[in-house]
Amino acid sequence: MAKIKIDKKIVGYRVESADDKSAAQKSGQKADVKRLPVEGNVVRMHEKLERPEMLQGSTYKVKTPVSDHAMYVTINDVILNPGTEHEQRRPFEIFINSKNLDHYQWIVALTRLMSAVFRKGGDVAFMVDELKAVFDPRGGYWQPGGKFMPSIIAELGHIVEKHLRFIGLLPPDNLDEHKRKLVDQKRREFEDQQRQQDAFAKSEYPAGAQICGVCSAAAVVYMDGCMTCLACGDSKCG
Repeated sequence: MAKIKIDKKIVGYRVESADDKSAAQKSGQKADVKRLPVEGNVVRMHEKLERPEMLQGSTYKVKTPVSDHAMYVTINDVILNPGTEHEQRRPFEIFINSKNLDHYQWIVALTRLMSAVFRKGGDVAFMVDELKAVFDPRGGYWQPGGKFMPSIIAELGHIVEKHLRFIGLLPPDNLDEHKRKLVDQKRREFEDQQRQQDAFAKSEYPAGAQICGVCSAAAVVYMDGCMTCLACGDSKCG
């Protein structure tokens, strides 16, 4: 019996029977050869993918009331299989620049970890929910437009979500027709209520002023030790 030298690590084995040999001979194939599905030259995202010389990216400006300086978040993307039906745009790395050095350490650590997750491949959308769930124990802040942010990290999660929607890794955040009609109806009802505001909301006098018993204007305030009307001058002090 001829000796066979094994140069590679054994990862599995099986006992070949006579039936296997006969079946392999009839089909013209070797019994120990497994045919795997071939994907051709399709490139998938993985950690060993080399960084191209040029990457396409987007920069987002973040201005929060908790800091005097804005942050600029840049996410660079790599285009896999360009010009083919398998073309896909994937995030490759992320950078955050700011003049505020108070958060420099955790910004560098966070961006390196996020970039490593991007290059690992697979579903990276889970980071959006993880980042948006982080809250600041000192309290959050309101964005222009009335959106509450529990922390700076949460706002970073919203930026990543926005970018993933932009490159197509997440579906667009669009309301269906039923929800859109409902929102439009509620908005019209609210606007109608605002148009029907009484004189208290449009008063030229200080907020919280009481109604004057003489002129009926909401202009009575406490000053100089007694209640005084700023409209007609009526005062309990005489």
